[in-house]
Amino acid sequence: MRQGRVYYNNLIAGVIAENDEGFTFKYDEAYLNNESAKSISLTLPLQQEAYQNKILFPFFDGLIPEGWLLNIAVANWKINARDRFGLLLTLCKDCIGCVSVQSIEA
Repeated sequence: MRQGRVYYNNLIAGVIAENDEGFTFKYDEAYLNNESAKSISLTLPLQQEAYQNKILFPFFDGLIPEGWLLNIAVANWKINARDRFGLLLTLCKDCIGCVSVQSIEA
């Protein structure tokens, strides 16, 4: 199972994971208890329960580069362009905006 730590403005907001049924995203308990916590996306409002989806959540898929930048990344890191979760974990450590994703090594 591959996992990534999701950051919002450099604070750990939660964990996204890939499993046999698809994908999960769960907000971090400490993040939820922070009174200044904001949801990372309008489609993923703050909640205790984990979100589940058979496909990669569109918000996270939208963080992955496209076009020529994606082609460079695929060529340099030898990642299959169809491995959207692998691309997310590899390429979204330093995204434009306030959300980033860092791989959690097993």
